Amino acid sequence: MAQLAALFQRPGMTWWDVVDVLIVSLLIYEALKLIRGTRAVQMATGMVLVLLLFYVSQLFPLQTVSWLIRNILVYVVFAAIVLFQTDIRRALSHLGSAPFFRYFGRAERAAETIEEVITAAGLLSKRKVGALIVIEREIGLRNYSESGIPIDAEVSYDLLTTIFQPSTPMHDGAVIIQEDRIAAAACFLPLTVRPGLDRDLGTRHRAAMGLTEESDALAVCVSEERGEISLAARGTLHRNLTPDDLRTRLQAAMLKRRWVAGDPVPAAETDS
Repeated sequence: MAQLAALFQRPGMTWWDVVDVLIVSLLIYEALKLIRGTRAVQMATGMVLVLLLFYVSQLFPLQTVSWLIRNILVYVVFAAIVLFQTDIRRALSHLGSAPFFRYFGRAERAAETIEEVITAAGLLSKRKVGALIVIEREIGLRNYSESGIPIDAEVSYDLLTTIFQPSTPMHDGAVIIQEDRIAAAACFLPLTVRPGLDRDLGTRHRAAMGLTEESDALAVCVSEERGEISLAARGTLHRNLTPDDLRTRLQAAMLKRRWVAGDPVPAAETDS
């Protein structure tokens, strides 16, 4: 009764108490999401039962149970580190990729995304495999990514080249990259209605121009007939680019780098 009376005589709740509870609730929620569907769920349940048994032994005169659990709890921390080492690594990785921390490594991830896209475009160009890769910037492309097949994977040239292989069901359409991740593939994009375009421009090039006319996205296009690499930005199509030319333009657009002396400047360029 004394413990119950002390519980109801606690001081009033402040805003800091609310923030404290919210933070702890968020941490518990994220931890449950990480271990959901893994063998760690059973282990965590067992540990919770041991802790409940310990508190029960404190409330009732269960001296032997209390002594046993107190001696076991000394090694529980070390056992948890060994048993949950994979889940702990995954949790720390998940914490490091949170939006707050993601801001600090944004430039590095953008540079890695650029290199993966350039490598994929170069390989597809050599094999004369058509491709359309869209990179989202400030204006969201959610309505277009929802028209395709969700992927939500890290950007890698292996995955990009695999998607655009003619034998795969997702090769027809565009890949949309959002926040340095492949959000979706086989996406439908609006075609440009600009008159006077070259007749050799196919559907991919017209879709790349149409999307960049409506948004600030960048669209890397590889021609299936000629193996030509193009970049669409602000409704303008820059054609006949080498991988170095493409790198210079993408870095200038995404990393805010200016061309300086010694940088490769696109020599062969046709704006339509």
